Amino acid sequence: MRNFSVLVQYILPHHFLSRIMHRLTRWRAGPLSQWAIGFLVKKYGVDLRLAQRENIRDYHSVNDFFTRAIKPEKRPIGTGLVSPVDAVVSQWGKIQQGQIIQAKGHDYSVAALLGDVALAKAFHHGYFCTLYLSPKDYHRIHLPLGGDLIQTLYIAGRLFSVNQTTAQQVPNLFARNERVVCVFETQYGLLAVVMVGAIFVGSIETVWHGEITPAKRGYAMRCWHNREANLTTGMEIGRFNMGSTVVLVSSFPLQWLNLTEGRAVVMGQTLAGLA
Repeated sequence: MRNFSVLVQYILPHHFLSRIMHRLTRWRAGPLSQWAIGFLVKKYGVDLRLAQRENIRDYHSVNDFFTRAIKPEKRPIGTGLVSPVDAVVSQWGKIQQGQIIQAKGHDYSVAALLGDVALAKAFHHGYFCTLYLSPKDYHRIHLPLGGDLIQTLYIAGRLFSVNQTTAQQVPNLFARNERVVCVFETQYGLLAVVMVGAIFVGSIETVWHGEITPAKRGYAMRCWHNREANLTTGMEIGRFNMGSTVVLVSSFPLQWLNLTEGRAVVMGQTLAGLA
């Protein structure tokens, strides 16, 4: 039986509410913004000692706080495939006949996630890892493995919540929500970093294209084929406002390192070894 909080999401005006949040989180409201940031720090247990700006008064808006930079020494970059974000591991494993596990009893296709059937063929026997960011987490996204950016896609969709309860009850959740896909060519094969939107996630942006969402109305899909060469593991590639999910999809084999469902990982931490 579906949870009421999940059922109500089917009728909510996702994009309208998220556009309001987009404006509110960028509002420079002085003491009001600092009060809101202080509330969020206490509610979610945010450790500002990790941030380059440790004082709440140094943040001008809620979005400024959510997209805060972190001290580089607090996130050393490991070897192999590293986590692109601070997050909790949701699902991981081998892609079976083009299908990815979303949650127990729910699979979805790589083709639906990437929005490109031809591109998806390269990943049909690859590996995946789904990482969920909560509001307390560091919200910048980094490159899990060095390589060249070869393609970026924006795919329109809904904006359901991406928490565990919703993932267990909404079919094709990550292929249903609005998302930005960055495809990289590495020495091992192709790697896709999929930034999945969610309700109240005011925007997704990349360092190459700036803010991609909220998208202009009428856009169902956009594709950029610009190449950014010689990108290094751990470099920043994008960011979220609020919290959301990143899905990693590789065309090459990965040797997972003691991942468990619900395990917290940090940006730069090794997720898998490379053959």
